[in-house]
Amino acid sequence: MDFNDTPEEAAFREEAREWLKANVPTREELEGLDEIEASKLWQKRKYDAGWACIRWPSEYGGRGASPIEQVIWNQEEGRHAVPGGVFGIGQGMAAPTLMAWASEEHKRKHLPPLASGEHIWCQLFSEPAGGSDLAALRTRAEKDGDEWVINGQKIWTSGAHYSDYGIIVLRTDPTVPKHKGLSYFFLDMKSPGIEIRPIKQISGGANFNEVYFNDVRVPDDQRLGAVGQGWQVALTTLMNERLAIGAGGLGGGVGFRQVFNLARKLEIDGEPAIRDRNVRARLANWYAQETGLKYTGYRALSALSRGDTPGPENSIGKLVAASKTQDMASFAMDLLELSGAVSDPAYAEAHGMYQATFMGAPGSRIAGGSDEIMLNILSERVLGLPQDVRVDKGIPFNEVPTGR
Repeated sequence: MDFNDTPEEAAFREEAREWLKANVPTREELEGLDEIEASKLWQKRKYDAGWACIRWPSEYGGRGASPIEQVIWNQEEGRHAVPGGVFGIGQGMAAPTLMAWASEEHKRKHLPPLASGEHIWCQLFSEPAGGSDLAALRTRAEKDGDEWVINGQKIWTSGAHYSDYGIIVLRTDPTVPKHKGLSYFFLDMKSPGIEIRPIKQISGGANFNEVYFNDVRVPDDQRLGAVGQGWQVALTTLMNERLAIGAGGLGGGVGFRQVFNLARKLEIDGEPAIRDRNVRARLANWYAQETGLKYTGYRALSALSRGDTPGPENSIGKLVAASKTQDMASFAMDLLELSGAVSDPAYAEAHGMYQATFMGAPGSRIAGGSDEIMLNILSERVLGLPQDVRVDKGIPFNEVPTGR
């Protein structure tokens, strides 16, 4: 793959650069807006100018751009501190699933508002009793005429409290093995019977939620895939999720450049920290990881441009990126010495970014599949090693021992 711009790509880059220079919201424009309001302002501005979700077909709100043009846009937008993290799940995970499995009517109805920022989506997968085993979920859906009735609980649902829609996997048949009894739906998060309880995190935020379903009704035409095909549909979401997280699609946090500049600014024994060989060794290791992640992401985009579905190799990005971010934030706090313990944005270095990232990073190592799950996926599906022993294989879900 040639990473130098062709003349056409160079022209596209210049067009994107000039538009961003003229249109990135100023600090004055964002003053007084919360994260959601600021994100919606920027997303709508991009959408109106044809720069939102540019790889999507035009009829769904994009501009039919190539994967390489998407890379160029991401690079140029990434040079600016712009809001937008609230759309990561909807645009990076829900949208590809809708494109692959939804009816044309639903695509045209739901994808443009997702691209414009009018609607925010969440992902209702994890459950209290399932741990990292998504197929062990117990929230059930029972058919009632042209609707399904949902009862149960989901947990760790990012952004559920401000989302308009959600994608959800449910157990529709407990009499077959666990992977075969699942069905996949999308639903309106304002539906009667949904209760959302934010979970207070160590970072001080409350982005994760418990979500309870009490006789929630969802139309059958909002089912994606056939009844019992939920696991296959969920894999579409999961592969795109790991691609999005591994490529930094959820945004924010500490990157190599921030830590590098901090090491140039601070001192160790009267000398710039960047001159310390141990500091340089750590930075070199993270630079190598970040570069490897970037080009691994480019390979994934090349596969997408050929029409391929993101594969299990994208677990590499998810596994490496989450732990790297946590390590860099921890190292930055060490460089700051005693001031590294100050997390108040009004007084802390970089407005407390390092402390907030350090406390929030463990969630990234669980969201989208824990580190251990990523290692299993890579070992089994990429390296071809033997699978873990599964004592529930082939057993009807309602006959699997629960330990109670």
